[in-house]
Amino acid sequence: MDSHVMNQLSYGLFVLTAKEGEKDNGCIINTAIQVTTSPNRVLIAVNKDNYTHDMIMKTKEFNLTILDESATFDTFKQFGFQSGRDTDKLAAISFSRAENGIVYLTKESNGYISGKVADMVDLGTHTAFIADVTGGEVLSENPSVTYSYYHANIKPARKQTEKTEKQEEKKGYICKICGYIYEGDTLPPDFVCPICKHGADDFEPL
Repeated sequence: MDSHVMNQLSYGLFVLTAKEGEKDNGCIINTAIQVTTSPNRVLIAVNKDNYTHDMIMKTKEFNLTILDESATFDTFKQFGFQSGRDTDKLAAISFSRAENGIVYLTKESNGYISGKVADMVDLGTHTAFIADVTGGEVLSENPSVTYSYYHANIKPARKQTEKTEKQEEKKGYICKICGYIYEGDTLPPDFVCPICKHGADDFEPL
């Protein structure tokens, strides 16, 4: 099987936010769909390594900010390249609070959806949360950002000609999805990127 065929599926990109006590947090996810209209329910899949996952497990509520094509790479770095366990991801981010008390982004987004978990499915590395939609608002008419748009227009291009001498000497592999660098002569076949959670097939030699 050519595993790259999975990249042909279309994905949106979202900031998933949660609140536990006084702690706000969020992460980037690419799996969010409406599964029924009556009742109005959505499904999101969240990696268990994400701190936001643990917060939703406890509180059973979340907000889903739908990123649009005005989103910048800094937003993806803010919510996708660091852990909320030791970082305030909402620092320097424009946000408001929905009726459920959870934040949502007010810029670089065309809407948000509030959800209350009705059911969960253990998917091994991820949990699928099926949630009743409890609120939401359209914020702009900008097109929603997709993975394809992200790679073509937002993620900085990695140019071989711009490598520094140090990078030339470094041995390792770089994630084609998020840019994470694994240092070493050999990439383990079962390696999973700690940032975007993609496997070894999505890495290439430096």
